[in-house]
Amino acid sequence: MVTMRLELPLLLDQIVRDLHSAGYRAVVVGGAVRDALLGGEPKDFDIEVYGIAYDHLAGLLARHGRVDLVGKSFGVVKLNTGGHEYDFSVPRRDSKLGLGHRDFHATFDSNITPREAASRRDFTINAMAYDPVADELLDFFGGGEDLRNRVLRATSDAFAEDPLRVLRGMQFACRFDLALDGGTAALCQTIVDHYRTIARERVADEFMKWAVKSSRPGRIAEYLKASGWSAHFPEIDRLAGVPQDPHWHPEGDVGTHTMFVVDAAARIATREQLEGDDRAVLVFAALSHDFAKATTTMLREREGKMRWTSWGHEADGGPMARGFLERIGIKSAITDRVVPMVENHLASSSIGREATPRAVRRLAMRLAPATIADLLRLIEADHSGRPPLPAGLPEGAIRIREMAQAQAVDHGPQAPLILGRHVMPYFDSQPGKHIGEVTTAAYEAQADGAFSNQEEALQWLERYMAERAARD
Repeated sequence: MVTMRLELPLLLDQIVRDLHSAGYRAVVVGGAVRDALLGGEPKDFDIEVYGIAYDHLAGLLARHGRVDLVGKSFGVVKLNTGGHEYDFSVPRRDSKLGLGHRDFHATFDSNITPREAASRRDFTINAMAYDPVADELLDFFGGGEDLRNRVLRATSDAFAEDPLRVLRGMQFACRFDLALDGGTAALCQTIVDHYRTIARERVADEFMKWAVKSSRPGRIAEYLKASGWSAHFPEIDRLAGVPQDPHWHPEGDVGTHTMFVVDAAARIATREQLEGDDRAVLVFAALSHDFAKATTTMLREREGKMRWTSWGHEADGGPMARGFLERIGIKSAITDRVVPMVENHLASSSIGREATPRAVRRLAMRLAPATIADLLRLIEADHSGRPPLPAGLPEGAIRIREMAQAQAVDHGPQAPLILGRHVMPYFDSQPGKHIGEVTTAAYEAQADGAFSNQEEALQWLERYMAERAARD
């Protein structure tokens, strides 16, 4: 066996050694072992304990903190020790009952061996275990070698019993920059039709991990194609082969460009220290920004030459991005920011030519709840996804950034200076749609630069209401 060193938190290490002294073998399993072999610092520790019954394990762990038995059907005991939570489990056998991700019956057997327990895990990189007492790496299926070779391989043919594993593989391939093994790709292809059995929230979970944790999210198209699951995500699949003008896009077709863009987005997110929803917004916007090129691209005459163009793909792309994100279960707080970013991702080539105060203020309004700061990151990713052309922020985007900062709208549109309470006295404090009509007109005037402070706003309102009364 190959040895490795994985430092456990002090209390957890003591618990593992106490279990060992009591005659039970406790090993670290799953992601912590994988991450340690990749040179990272594991954050979550899962412990599998052999030779012990579930209830007895729960009783022993209760001496060290508060135990939670919500995972009893999966053989999991959650131990909370002063703010730190660890999962302890007893090995189980799963019997397939149907086609779905949840169609299993679990049985527990204290005589299951570490090798047998490892064989039920999805991928070899997740099937390794570490015995901290013996300082021993348990790698029965070659997960360490697969990590070194950057290969994602199923542990056994039992992989095909759970269709969710295909989507787990998608985010693993992109998180750890792995190529899908050919045999595993064939297993994925046998269960393409089982996608419908996966709950939408589970699909969303895996796509969120892809967006938030991936170092190479651009491997997604390659993975989906190899696995056969690209059929379920046609917005991504049909980008492949869509031509682009080589003068502006020497990197190739739209599919190639998009994968470069999502990789650039991940780098920008890391540089900007974006996490959670903020990182997901950028990566999903990068993925979906050119969805509509698949339907708008055609040869047109420009400057005396026939060129590939995609007129209208900004406007058409917004609804396509929304449809895709809603279908895979991404929450509206993310989707509602992605859509206006897609619909305005060419701003540096339009309003960026002059970037007037009015144009930039209105851009901030159109983008909400996204911001100009959000959009500029997408523009940089888009501009950087055209190798060998230089990466970075184009000049038009720099002009937008400077004007947005000068107008204080880089992180959101201006707050309206005229509110309902200012309008109500003109209507004898009677509520109704007329209040909204006036406040909307006032906000439009504010965006156009008709006023810039409260005093000017109230003067404008008085003139506006006088003109309105004269018309009525």
